[in-house]
Amino acid sequence: MNLHDLQPAPGSKTKAKRLGRGTGSGLGKTSGKGHKGAKARSGGGKAPGFEGGQMPLMRRIPKSGFTNNFRKVYAIVNVGSLEQFEDGATVTLELLRAAGLVNAVKDGVKILGTGELTRKLTVQANRFTGSAKEKIEQAGGKAEEV
Repeated sequence: MNLHDLQPAPGSKTKAKRLGRGTGSGLGKTSGKGHKGAKARSGGGKAPGFEGGQMPLMRRIPKSGFTNNFRKVYAIVNVGSLEQFEDGATVTLELLRAAGLVNAVKDGVKILGTGELTRKLTVQANRFTGSAKEKIEQAGGKAEEV
């Protein structure tokens, strides 16, 4: 095969409809849009969710609550899952990611107090719960906020 032999797959390249080029073309006058109506106009058609004048579903359902756009979303790790690291290790974000304990880190990592810890670890994270900090220090380790 040479460069001059290359061709697109048959049927993948179709010619564009040439609209408004006379009645003989089959796409003259109304250019395939029929007569009048919203779909015949430029930019015409219905908005997404339009229900023919009936009150749309999104407006019928009651709204409640509040969404804080500035909230912080932390990746969560339990103290019990830190047991897999060696005694005396410094647990960082990279180590947590390599161990598969953390996937997407948005605003940081928060260590929660679920589970037991027997190893002496230095844990570096953005946030700790009170019980998590207590359990890490009871095992002889350190909880460092980064």
